[in-house]
Amino acid sequence: MEIQTILSEVKYKAVRSSGAGGQNVNKVSSKVVLTFDLRNSIAFSDEEKMLLETNLQHRLTSELILILNCDEDRSQLKNKEIVTKRFLDILKKGLYVPKERKPTKIPKAVIRKRIKDKKNISEIKQSRRKPNLE
Repeated sequence: MEIQTILSEVKYKAVRSSGAGGQNVNKVSSKVVLTFDLRNSIAFSDEEKMLLETNLQHRLTSELILILNCDEDRSQLKNKEIVTKRFLDILKKGLYVPKERKPTKIPKAVIRKRIKDKKNISEIKQSRRKPNLE
């Protein structure tokens, strides 16, 4: 994952943040909106694009654009750093391929022990029965 190439394709836009904040909110555009066009990206191969498309399908628009917002801080620069870090984390998780699970066999000693225990319990229960007087 070439971070510099990816970040060169990202578009940032500063917007006025909503919510409480007094007069500052009406003057300062501190909210940062990050947009990334996955379909037209040259930073990823076709296989990586397909992987990201399937893993991030609930986050992408119908045009395969990833949109992230950040208005946690009053500073535009801090919000830009936060949203960039979040964006890179999302991409890293989207490119993760879990290892294939190899099913293990039950060891023969375990099977033998289970059968031996079953026989032992069966004998104990047999000895508890009343003798058959026929």
